[in-house]
Amino acid sequence: MPYLTIKDEAISEFEEKKSVFIGHVKRIYTEDEAKEFINKIRSEHREATHNVYAYIVGENMGIQRYSDDGEPQGTAGVPVLEVIKKNLITDVVIVVTRYFGGTLLGAGGLVRSYSKGASEAVKKAGIVEKVKGCSLYITIDYEQLGKIQYICGQNNWNIEDTEYTEKVTVKLYIELSKVDSIKNNIIESTSGRAIFNESEEKYYFKLENRLFPEC
Repeated sequence: MPYLTIKDEAISEFEEKKSVFIGHVKRIYTEDEAKEFINKIRSEHREATHNVYAYIVGENMGIQRYSDDGEPQGTAGVPVLEVIKKNLITDVVIVVTRYFGGTLLGAGGLVRSYSKGASEAVKKAGIVEKVKGCSLYITIDYEQLGKIQYICGQNNWNIEDTEYTEKVTVKLYIELSKVDSIKNNIIESTSGRAIFNESEEKYYFKLENRLFPEC
C-alpha cells in the first residue's frame, strides 16, 4: 500500500520574540531510530531550553509519540505531532529546539511557534510517496533496442541502465501494480521476443512518474 514520508533530512530555523526555534526532521523506520535521533539532537543542543519532539512510525501510522519537554502541556509536542498527521506522513521524527530569548510567548504563541518549526522543516525536507516496486530487466536483440527506447519514452518509463553483451538488457524501476501491463505491452511490441527478469519487491520513492531506490 503506498504511503507518504519525507524525502530528505532537513533543518529550519527562525526567531520569535528573541526565542530561536530550530526544527529538525528525519526519515526513520523504527521507534529505536526515532529515539536515537532525538537523543542526538538533545546532545547537540544540550544548552537549549527545550527539545520538543514527535514521531510517527509504521505504514499504518501505528506508533505515535510526543513530548512537551517542559513546555506547558499541549503547547509543544501535540502541535508538532499534528503537523506530521496533517501532512499524512509517517516514518518521520521531528525535534523542535527552543533557545528562550527572555520573552514569554503565551500558550497560543507557543503552539504557533512549534507548529511553524515543524512545518518549515517538513517543507524543506520535501514529501514523497513510497510505493512497492521492483527492478524489471528486459533482454532483447540489438535491433529491438530503438523500439524499446521509443516505447519507454512514450510511456514515461525511465530506463535506469543499459547493459550491452550478446544481447541488450535495459533496467526499469516499476511499480508492482504496473508490471504486468508493461510486460504485456513490450511482449506485443517485440512479437514475444523479449525476456524478462524481476528483482524482489521493495519500497521505492515516487516522484512524478519515476521511481527511486531508497538510499
